Amino acid sequence: MTTTAFITGATSGIGRSIAIALSDAGYEVYAVGRSRAALKELQAERPGIVPIAVDITDREALESVLADLTIDVLINNAGIMPPLGNFADMRIADIDATLEVNLSAAILLTRLVVPQMRERRSGHILFTGSVAGHSAFSNIAVYAATKAAISGFAGALRADLSPSGIRVTEIVAGRVETQLYQDILDAKARAAMYASKVVQPD
Repeated sequence: MTTTAFITGATSGIGRSIAIALSDAGYEVYAVGRSRAALKELQAERPGIVPIAVDITDREALESVLADLTIDVLINNAGIMPPLGNFADMRIADIDATLEVNLSAAILLTRLVVPQMRERRSGHILFTGSVAGHSAFSNIAVYAATKAAISGFAGALRADLSPSGIRVTEIVAGRVETQLYQDILDAKARAAMYASKVVQPD
């Protein structure tokens, strides 16, 4: 029987690379993202991938998408990075959006998928964390807070679900050259950040 994987943030960076790798490994991959164009490109590259364009912060939309799906592997990878800057100068809208996408959506999606995994007594839930959730860096206070919270959630969830045969993994990503950082850094900052050896998403 084919193993299914549901991956958020699958249109670029780490999520896209995971989707391709799992598809190549024989998984039935549900690739989730906001950009229909990017999902179409991904499916063109790997026709076996099932694209799902949905807002992961929309509970009703997620419930509708998941209603008829059996998920063996859930990869909570979607995330956004607000503009770099001192916390005191952050826009409230940027704070809200970062908390909603990076943290609340991952918790919501996990809550929607866990019951079916617990009923089968199997499954694997993964979270893309960050070193920013484990060490202090300036100018990314809210992003770091969401990643620290994801780490805490993953650990507690592991304790909750281990008796049910469900595995929980946090992937603590370091300096990966993804679109997330390219979008918020100017050329000088990108050059400084990636001056030493960095990891590519693939």
